Amino acid sequence: MRRRFGALLLLMFMLNIIASGCLQSPTTQELKLPSGNYPPIYINEKSQNMCPPGKVPVTFRYQPEENVTSVSLRGSFNDWGELPMKNENGTWVRTVCLNPGRYEYKFFVDGEWIKDMSAVDPTADAYVDDGFGGKNAVKIVKGEQGLIIEHDPKNPAYLSIADNRTVIRFKVQPNQIQSAFLVASNGEYKMERQLWWGSGEVWRVEIQEVSPIEYYFKLTTNNGEVLVLNTSKNPFFTFDGINRFPQVEWVSKGIGYQIFPDRFNNGDPSNDALALQTDEFWFNELINERPILSNWSDPISPLHCCHQYFGGDIKGILEKLDYLQELGVTVIYLNPIFLAGSAHGYDVYDHYRLDPQFGSEEDLKILIEEAHKRGIRIIFDFVPNHSGIGHWAFLDVASRGKKSPYWNWYFVQRWPFKLGDGKAYLGWWGLGSLPKLNTANPEVKEYLIGAALHWLDFGFDGIRIDAPQELINAEEFFSELRKAIKEKHPDAYIVGEIWELSPRWVQGNMFDSLMNYALGRDILLAYARGDWNGERTLELLGRYYASYGENVIAMGFNLVSSHDTSRVLTDLGGGNLGDTPKPEAIQRLKLLSTLLYTLPGMPVTFQGDERGLLGDKEHFDSHRYPIQWDTVNEDVLNHYKSLADLRKSVPALTSSKIKFYTSKEGVLAFFRGHDDEVLVIANNVPKDTSIPLPPGKWKQIWPEGEKIFEKEITVPGLEVLVLVKT
Repeated sequence: MRRRFGALLLLMFMLNIIASGCLQSPTTQELKLPSGNYPPIYINEKSQNMCPPGKVPVTFRYQPEENVTSVSLRGSFNDWGELPMKNENGTWVRTVCLNPGRYEYKFFVDGEWIKDMSAVDPTADAYVDDGFGGKNAVKIVKGEQGLIIEHDPKNPAYLSIADNRTVIRFKVQPNQIQSAFLVASNGEYKMERQLWWGSGEVWRVEIQEVSPIEYYFKLTTNNGEVLVLNTSKNPFFTFDGINRFPQVEWVSKGIGYQIFPDRFNNGDPSNDALALQTDEFWFNELINERPILSNWSDPISPLHCCHQYFGGDIKGILEKLDYLQELGVTVIYLNPIFLAGSAHGYDVYDHYRLDPQFGSEEDLKILIEEAHKRGIRIIFDFVPNHSGIGHWAFLDVASRGKKSPYWNWYFVQRWPFKLGDGKAYLGWWGLGSLPKLNTANPEVKEYLIGAALHWLDFGFDGIRIDAPQELINAEEFFSELRKAIKEKHPDAYIVGEIWELSPRWVQGNMFDSLMNYALGRDILLAYARGDWNGERTLELLGRYYASYGENVIAMGFNLVSSHDTSRVLTDLGGGNLGDTPKPEAIQRLKLLSTLLYTLPGMPVTFQGDERGLLGDKEHFDSHRYPIQWDTVNEDVLNHYKSLADLRKSVPALTSSKIKFYTSKEGVLAFFRGHDDEVLVIANNVPKDTSIPLPPGKWKQIWPEGEKIFEKEITVPGLEVLVLVKT
């Protein structure tokens, strides 16, 4: 009797799960098109003009005055990425399918940008300032928009595996779709409108299993029902069930913290002077200055950015691991720690050698082990585009010229030369202190990829890549780097320093994530300052989240300030180093950080921001000033600790899914969680604003409280509320 009763309970439990949509049957059957008069839209079938419906073929031509070996087309239509052009009898040609609109572009010839496009392309519709003293060309593409559906199963923005679910999406112009269904070989699924902005919206569905399927979309538009198919010959989209771009799952649940080692904490004064011995100034033959070693609280000098050392080291980080654990940190990102010629470390002398100013390899091993004991992973900074002038290979080139076996490791334009002469060889942004590496050289590639693997083998958990756009063979190099890393360390995290919205880097062949300044600074910081209202901000967020796969969103390296920017509190009007922050700036910092901690991906804090520190980049990089550990804004510190507790206690906040709710005046609101079980509401203006609530009862959990709301809620000024569906 007990067995029967238990079996009955189990059956009822399973039926309830299936009815609630939490468990879906894996049954697969032959997919057929429905009977009836459904007009089809073939979104991947090219017409006679070789472009999909709604897109226009646009041909770009470049006729050089002298012989060139390579030309590529780069513009706003491809995130300024590389589209190789073809040489047809001396004229370089490329045809691109574009939606109607306005686009800026340039030609990239033999590794260099055309400075003034008006001098080489008379077919352009206009020319505009490129921001660097030159001119971009402008192309105006005309055509009928019609109903345009965008979906490509090979692009993670449209199909990805996130949180072990199959997520399928399509893009369409706004307000043309009333309802949408995904019709698949394993069932039919109702889709939801997830994101929107001025010129588009995204519809989404998730399937809780990952398995091979065929599918198409059935839409109800303002003009009736239509079917969205692949092509007339192969009408169904297909997914083979293989996850070729796995999500690094520990990232989405993480809380990141960036450490600039020389300025974090000095745990071993005995190694401080070692920083002076290898400084770039001793090598640079065009400079008479000398580096300086300062006490921890000494004032900033004009050398503060790069050649004023304060003695921070690995033992100093080790001393603060308990502090970081209390802050909720689970991932540390270290600025360069390898032998280099500056305080920032991006002029590496040896990619395989730890800089002795930071300690020994044994110290580093202990740091990694102790961090892992506390559940903290560590990623290191990797610099493949350039080295320092004190690098052993570059010194050999400078000494022996073409007799050096490393001559082809660099781009030398004139020899002999003086070290530091940026006109004699290519350097990062023309700087003579940062000679550019020839990453197309197999020896250089082997050296660099070997270094990355060496430190991952040593115990690091991931890698942040500096200036990836600058490499002459970026896609080739980073594809090989990813393959090598993931074969040995499949759970390693790979982050690229890309500042702008640029999906091409996160398609599964290069990086897991980008440093998301495009989210943190371009959108959230502007909103927190009050530059934009809620509606405008939600639109920008819509474009952002529509551009990336949900697996990528979940792995987001989300930051606002870093070693390359002013401190966030300064950006919010809090003042400069040494000032007392204004109360409104503190409140705006709380608003911004709460948003960062409640959006998908990993929030990353630059050292000291959690203590309310100030610093302006324009003042000798004062944002990098050493943390004065006896100075802290306890209110700000406790706020960050509470945010960590919030993320850990509410699983929906570490899920991959976001869905928009509404915006009004300074208010924006969005759902988190796969069942939209959490509602986050922010208000960036000082006055209170009321908005309607979704159906049901909602309990406030942030700020702390047990208030229950229905139908409507008043959002206090400069505040973020987090509500949970009850």
